[in-house]
Amino acid sequence: MDILDYAFMQRALIAAALVGVTAPAIGTYLVQRRQALMGDGLGHVAMTGVALGFVLQSSPVWMATLVAVIGAVGMELIRTRGRTSGDVALAMLFYGGLAGGVMIINLGGGQTASLLGSMFGSITTVAAEDVTAMAILAAFVLAVAIGLRRQLFAVCQDEEFARVTGLPVRALNLLMAVTAAVTVTVAMRIVGLLLVSAMLVIPVAAAQRLTRSFATTLGLAMAISVTVSLTGTAATYYINVPSGATIVLLAIGVFMVLTALSAPLARRRAKAAQTAEEVCTRDDVKV
Repeated sequence: MDILDYAFMQRALIAAALVGVTAPAIGTYLVQRRQALMGDGLGHVAMTGVALGFVLQSSPVWMATLVAVIGAVGMELIRTRGRTSGDVALAMLFYGGLAGGVMIINLGGGQTASLLGSMFGSITTVAAEDVTAMAILAAFVLAVAIGLRRQLFAVCQDEEFARVTGLPVRALNLLMAVTAAVTVTVAMRIVGLLLVSAMLVIPVAAAQRLTRSFATTLGLAMAISVTVSLTGTAATYYINVPSGATIVLLAIGVFMVLTALSAPLARRRAKAAQTAEEVCTRDDVKV
């Protein structure tokens, strides 16, 4: 396979696999707690970090991670306040991050074109040091998402109940927000900061078309995400299309196919449930 003869494609495929595994790992929890668009907001905030990385000539991945984590903590603190003004504050945080990134890179003597690879994804921007950073960050995401799955699931289902059982709800919420921020920066080179939210949500939504349990949904979402990430990255090499857009469109395509396949499955489940209910009713009448 000539695609593997090039070092930049080897790095891109490794990065794509890391994105495929990490995005649904935390995205499953975000979908569960109806925070599907959190990744979009964090992507906007991370733009400031990317710009700082370019201007300060440091790693854009690590700088974006730092800024996104700070933004995630701020978002969580605003969310817990529970006030109407919180929506306005979040909007200012999101769009301020995007505007700040453009302003910083211009003041630093750069061009906004330098941000395009991070905004929409580009396989040619994945450097060796980026792969190392992404692997470290991906390990952190998986350690949290899988190692603390019971605690995080409990918090996503019912915060009050989780608090009563003695779980540190505030700390877990902050950890979840930080993990989402880290995931955003892992995906930015391949998918792009403006499209990363799609990979947090769409594979999970597609998996939910066929699955019912949390563990099965998580596993299938990861499989879907890895498949479309690798396929989209390879397609970028062969037909010269944007990697981020290709990956997201493939994910949407999988969602549509699984939605069509799930319709007859849902009807069979409903029929089986109705039959079981009728059997139970007859048994009660006989008694």
